Order: sequence, then structure tokens, then C-alpha cells
Amino acid sequence: MSNKLKKLSKNKDVRTLTENFVSLSLLRVIGLLLPLITLPYVLRVLGKSNYGIIVLATSLINYFTALTDYSFRITATRDVAINKNNKRQLDLIYSNVITVRMLFCILSTIIILLIVLLYKPFRDEITVFSLTIPMLFGYVLFPEWFFRGIEKMRYITYLNLGIKTFFTICIFVFIHEVNDYWMYPLFNSLGFIGAGIVGQSMLTRKYKLKYYWIGTKRIKKVLKNNFPIFINQFLPTLYNNTSSFLLGIMAPTYMLGIYDAIKKVVELFYTFANIIATVFFPFLNRVKNAFNKYKKAMLIIGVSLTLIPIVSYKLIFWYLDINNNFALPCLILLSVSVFFVILYDIFGLNFFIVHNQDKLVMRNTIMASIIGFILAFPLIYYFGIIGAALNLVLSRGIMGLGLTYKYHKSKKIILKNL
Repeated sequence: MSNKLKKLSKNKDVRTLTENFVSLSLLRVIGLLLPLITLPYVLRVLGKSNYGIIVLATSLINYFTALTDYSFRITATRDVAINKNNKRQLDLIYSNVITVRMLFCILSTIIILLIVLLYKPFRDEITVFSLTIPMLFGYVLFPEWFFRGIEKMRYITYLNLGIKTFFTICIFVFIHEVNDYWMYPLFNSLGFIGAGIVGQSMLTRKYKLKYYWIGTKRIKKVLKNNFPIFINQFLPTLYNNTSSFLLGIMAPTYMLGIYDAIKKVVELFYTFANIIATVFFPFLNRVKNAFNKYKKAMLIIGVSLTLIPIVSYKLIFWYLDINNNFALPCLILLSVSVFFVILYDIFGLNFFIVHNQDKLVMRNTIMASIIGFILAFPLIYYFGIIGAALNLVLSRGIMGLGLTYKYHKSKKIILKNL
């Protein structure tokens, strides 16, 4: 047994996968844990209403974050992985990404400012919205796609840890009263911009990448090639982000503060399941007959991760200092939605995509996203915070249960064609 472990530890692929797994795990867990450390303090000092305003501004920016990404997290990562030893191609990929993302970023900034200036409730909080916008520039500069492509995810972890640590320290050092709420988006944006600048510096100095203007023809080609994947990546933002955004507009902002705080805690439990699913993805591509064992284990994990926050609701509400009649049903609904996303990971990511049924998953995602976007308005208008949570459950339920049904319906045909 020890000899096998020694051989595995010397295997370059195994070392790379292990390193990336550890980096990804740390990145995801720290990314959720550090904000959870500051959350009770922020809710107590700034108040749930002011925190809700911050979440609302972030929700608006999130639409444009998805736009500026334009699926480069997938397409550019893939292209870098294929051409990691071709300097000329890497320069071209780098130039493609920076040019298109910066153009979208400038366009997005103009649109956001117009929305804020034209809509009075946003205009009244123009400082918060204006200080949230630079986060978009930091996101555009941050070269996560490159580090994923060259399989150096530890750099992503280091830079993200830097952002989160800087942000966490600033929260406790500088924010002491209700009127300090404008500092929250300021420190968040500074962290993103700092990480983006350091990331760009690494690309140009360590990896010697050079930027050049790619021209209008090339821009059009990149936009056309990335569009199908962009649609598939952008549509889930419609139901996921719209619930928060509309709740902030239609309900008092303190309700959005409560909703976001509960959601952050619940999402932590999903993160653990998603890390497992992500790590098993390459393994199941190689060993497809291991899926049944993986499925059974993940279903048990999924049920457990759904029940833990529900059973621990008193501890969660004590930690967040939440005392609201709608908090418990909201927590239950959001916890159930976690199980549906885990179903999506099990059958969508690690079965259908493994068996090259990408279009089936895409159609399912598009349907769930559009239904979630359409239902968001009436559900939140009539039921407020419960409607926002219910919309998330329904959308994720359509995604997860839809793929579960299709799995049981088509697994024999797919497996027979292997």
C-alpha cells in the first residue's frame, strides 16, 4: 500500500490534480468562511437595512460581471490549456480576453451609471453604487482563466486569499458605526483591483505575455465564437441574481439583508458538495463505470448537507443575530434548493457532460433559467423574501429534478452506446 502511495505521489498528473484540488478547496472554503466571519459584525454595526443596500448594489453589478466574463472562464481556460507551450498563441489569447472584457467593462459602467442616475432609490445611494462599480474592473483584470489553463490554481488561491484577508481586516479596523456603510463596497473594490493588478503583473513579468490591439474583425470573431457558451453561462444569473435584485427593489432593504445573510450560510454547505463533484469530474471521465458508487455517496452527502442547516437553525440565527418570522421558512427553502443543485452536479456535470450530452444539459439550464426569471417578479411581489427563496427552489428544482428524470429515462441508451 505504501509503495502504491509513493508511486502515486511521484506521478506528475496525480501531483497536479492533488495540488489543484487543495487549491480549489481552500479557495472555495476561505472565500465563504471569511465573509461569514465579518457578517455578524457587519449586520450588527451597519444594520440589516444598510447591508441590504450594499447587497442590492452588488446584485446590479453581478449582471455585468457575467457579461464582462463572456464565457472566457471556460473558452480562454481551454485555449490556454491547449496552447500553454505556444507563446505566440498565448499572446493572442491574452489580447482577445483583455480587449473584449475591457470593452464590455466600459460599456457596462456607462449603463450602470445611467441606471443609477435615472432610478431615484439608486440615485439616493449613488455613493454605494459608485464605489461598487470598480469591483467590475478588478474582476476583468483578474486572470483566473490563465492560471486555470496552465493548472496553477495556487496562484488564484493566493490572490483571492489576499483580497479576502485585506477586506476582512479593513472591516474590523475602519467600520465602527452605521454611517460607515459606504466603506464596505470601497474596501471590496480595492481588494478586487489590487488582486487584478498583481495578477496582470504576473502575466506580463513572470509569463512574458504581451498585449496588442486585435482589431475589429478579430473582436467580432471572438464575440461570435464565445456567444453560445456565454448564453449557457449567463442565463443562470437571471434566476440566481434576479431574486436578490428584485427583493431589494420590491421589499425593504433589511429583508434583502436577512435573505443574503441566510443564503451565504446555506451556500457554504453546497460548496463542500461542489468541490467533491468538481474533483470527481476528471476521474469519472476516465472511469465511467464508477458513477453508480459516486451517485449513491453524493445523494447521502446531499441529504445530509440539506438537513444540517435546517436542524441547526437556532445556532445560525443566533450567530447572525436574526429574529424574523420569515427567517426559518426562508432557511428551509434555501436549504432544499442546495439538494437540487447537488442533483444538477451529480447528473448534469458528472453524467450527461461526461457522456458528451452537453446540449441536453444546456437546454435544461436554459429552460430553468427562463422560468426562474419569469416567476421572480410575481413571486417576490406577492410573497417578498419567501417568494425570493421559493423562486430559487423552483428554478434549481427544475434544473436538478429535470436532469434526474432524464438520467433515469435515458441511462440505458447512453450506456449501451459506450
